[in-house]
Amino acid sequence: MDTARRRLRSGTVLLGGMGLLATALTACSSAPDKRCVDRDSYRLAKGYKVVSDKNCKSAKAFVDGAWYYGGKKQGSWVSGGSFTKPGKGSGSHSSSGGSHGGVHRGGFGGGHGSSGG
Repeated sequence: MDTARRRLRSGTVLLGGMGLLATALTACSSAPDKRCVDRDSYRLAKGYKVVSDKNCKSAKAFVDGAWYYGGKKQGSWVSGGSFTKPGKGSGSHSSSGGSHGGVHRGGFGGGHGSSGG
């Protein structure tokens, strides 16, 4: 019986440690992806065309390059992000109400509204 209690305690410690590790890794990966896109390439079905970073760093670029934050990349196209650079701590929810700025990356809790039932 004493052995069973000891196993249960060590299992609880192990699971607690795994939860702590998962939380730490999630916090470290909260910075959204940043890609250089051609602002003039927008297509409704695809989004913006991803181009070389030099198009966002140089004034002599051949395309109208701009940094695009977040979004989902499919092939050489990205959509669902923003041209607005998210501020520090934009990954957390604000208590000020209204709309939330920055890029929403999803996670637990999902929606902002509720469905009737």
